Amino acid sequence: MKTPISIRRGTVAAVFIDLQEEHRKDKRYLVEGFADILANVQRLQDAARRNFVPLHHWAYIVDLAEARPFHPVDESGKSAFSDKDDPLTAICHEVAPQDDETILFKQEASAFGKNDFADKLKASGIEWLVIAGVWTEACIDATVKDAVARGFRVLLVKDACGSASAAMHQTAILNLANRLYGGAVTNTLDACRLMAGDTVSVWQVEGSVPLRFTFENAARLYAEL
Repeated sequence: MKTPISIRRGTVAAVFIDLQEEHRKDKRYLVEGFADILANVQRLQDAARRNFVPLHHWAYIVDLAEARPFHPVDESGKSAFSDKDDPLTAICHEVAPQDDETILFKQEASAFGKNDFADKLKASGIEWLVIAGVWTEACIDATVKDAVARGFRVLLVKDACGSASAAMHQTAILNLANRLYGGAVTNTLDACRLMAGDTVSVWQVEGSVPLRFTFENAARLYAEL
């Protein structure tokens, strides 16, 4: 259901996940509607900067010497995606870090892996995380779940995330929405308003798994979030 919320200034940070060139230039890993996603991320970033919300940019960079077991490789023996020597791992220029904004690197799905990211956020008084990026069912899903497990409230911006297809993205958002306790799902416009200090009605989960979606109704339920 949708309920009005507001976010106290100084308690929110914005986290952008894996907005890298490979998702618009490598035919194996294209994200559907990526141009629109980048445009929405730009709006989020502009709102964050105007309202003094700290921005944290993450990039997936794989070093096979330290990669997880069974990590996929291509015919040349390099990582099948996000190889450390691949120029397409660069963050897209439209949404790249500015000035003193942090860029962080990971080689696993979640931004909350073997690092002190959560501790640093907590130490700076952060309670809410505005999360956007790709892929929704993979790195966004893992990051959101780990953020909640570490005690953060997540504002998941559905139209600033994406995956290889609308179906993959929409069902991933619905799965997260069903279990996003303490947080909310919203769109870019309302996320920008919340970062500006407005009160906005957003979708929050009540009870256990309220969104019982099917192939037939998933798109409608997604649109109603």
